[in-house]
Amino acid sequence: MLFVGDLSDGDLRLTKSITQLKHPVAVILGNHDRGKDASGETFQRQLNLLGDLHCGWRMREWTNPAVGVVGCRPGSAGGGFHLSRAVQAVVGPITVEQSAARIVDACASVPPSWPLVLLAHAGPTGLGSEASDPCGRDWKQPPCDWGDRDLALALDQLAPRRRPSLVVFGHMHHRLKGRQGERSTYQRDRHGTVFLNAACVPRRGMDAEGRQLCHWSWVEFDQANLVHASHRWYLPDGQLAYAETLLDLASAGASH
Repeated sequence: MLFVGDLSDGDLRLTKSITQLKHPVAVILGNHDRGKDASGETFQRQLNLLGDLHCGWRMREWTNPAVGVVGCRPGSAGGGFHLSRAVQAVVGPITVEQSAARIVDACASVPPSWPLVLLAHAGPTGLGSEASDPCGRDWKQPPCDWGDRDLALALDQLAPRRRPSLVVFGHMHHRLKGRQGERSTYQRDRHGTVFLNAACVPRRGMDAEGRQLCHWSWVEFDQANLVHASHRWYLPDGQLAYAETLLDLASAGASH
């Protein structure tokens, strides 16, 4: 289970519940996870609670199934490169180049036979400048690319060595501001890397029949190959109610 941040506006209760899950978990904190506390104390408490589950600028691995998850810059608010006062109080001053280098260095720890997944709060620049693009600014005119420059730089530096199978992120809500429609949440580049925006907000809702639903972004790997990506909405008893398939290369033997 991957958590893309903005857990609860600084409320620690959800963070505590994540630490109690019985599944492999990786977390990257988002800009809202500092709450309204500019001192960084709330942000640091979140990090202390999560411990090794938080993977900012480092790899988190598990072997069943084998996958290497590398976290990107914690506390990002998108928009190029900016450190809030709270985040800077915790991580110190850091440049866009230093952040990119930390991501690249962490990726080197992932065995070549494993899937490499980058976990970010905001996606990279370069996915489009329209409001409806995966990281497009939709709340202010003119629309523009609101992705992270350090993540884009890291991807450029990784390209000659190893490209990630998946870059998963959130921050930019699927439903656009001002009734502009829905955001494009999926891209796959010519090298096969999938970019997936998981920020369906709110994650819980009701359908036209009054049934309660919970949203998940879902991927499947076959060995190191990403073969399936979808958005799914589940009923409280775990039954799948709806699915939006984004990629389907899955074979009968694909494993989750």
